[in-house]
Amino acid sequence: MAEKKKFLLRIDEKVYAALEKWAADDLRSINSQIEYLLTDLLKKSNRLKSNNSPEENSPKVPSDEN
Repeated sequence: MAEKKKFLLRIDEKVYAALEKWAADDLRSINSQIEYLLTDLLKKSNRLKSNNSPEENSPKVPSDEN
């Protein structure tokens, strides 16, 4: 498993409370919820490659070069 970077995050109390509730609803820790949300947004904005991207997982079909 890859090593995770540790850092301090200062966050508005209302945002924290909303994240705390959302994390509880999803049965995640707040840390896991934040990481999940950030990863999802990074993938959607094409700033992080998805591990399940169709191009990476599909078998290579040889081209018909006759």
